[in-house]
Amino acid sequence: MNHSVEGFEIELICVIVNFGLGSKVIKTAKQFGATGATITLGKGTVNSRLLDFIGISDMRKEIIYLVAEKKVADRVLEELNEEYEFHKPSHGIAFTTSIGSVVGMKSLNSEYLIDVKGDEETMYHIITTIVDRGKAENVISAASRAGSKGATIINARGSGIHETAKLFAMEIEPEKEIVVILTERHMTEGIVASIREELKIDEPGKGIIFIQNVNKTYGLRK
Repeated sequence: MNHSVEGFEIELICVIVNFGLGSKVIKTAKQFGATGATITLGKGTVNSRLLDFIGISDMRKEIIYLVAEKKVADRVLEELNEEYEFHKPSHGIAFTTSIGSVVGMKSLNSEYLIDVKGDEETMYHIITTIVDRGKAENVISAASRAGSKGATIINARGSGIHETAKLFAMEIEPEKEIVVILTERHMTEGIVASIREELKIDEPGKGIIFIQNVNKTYGLRK
């Protein structure tokens, strides 16, 4: 089945930048066809002895999510890369993933879940791990031992004890943390295995891991 709805291939654009740049990224994206966006706050991690030494290895990040038709998404990603120079160290990361269906956007609404690209067509994966609050650093350590070069931690907490946050239509309880790792496809199995062993993910209530194909990336360095 072709992963399109009424002629559209729908993609999610995710951009991770330093704190304070989120609104500028959205403004640029809208200039090239994006119609709306959501910003969440996170904490980025990098492997750097110098940064560890001076105590700034953990950096505040903004994560911007945009949904667009594939042609628009491609153009937006290219223009963002040109303006924000993701190829330079610490300038950010941007990538796209396929979306099966969209509800709530008049221009892209679809009633049916559609197939996405097969695993053989992607060079990168995004690994998302949801764990109890305070366990994100354990996920980072386990992933690093398996070759991961960095990650973004999202604190999935609402403003009230009874509130929940949502990621990809999944309800995340306020005391959870979400760790997002972008990696080359051949590294995925080892990273996931390391996280599973370290966090005992297979035991009830220990966490969730899911993997998505990535279509196009900017700013990911080997």
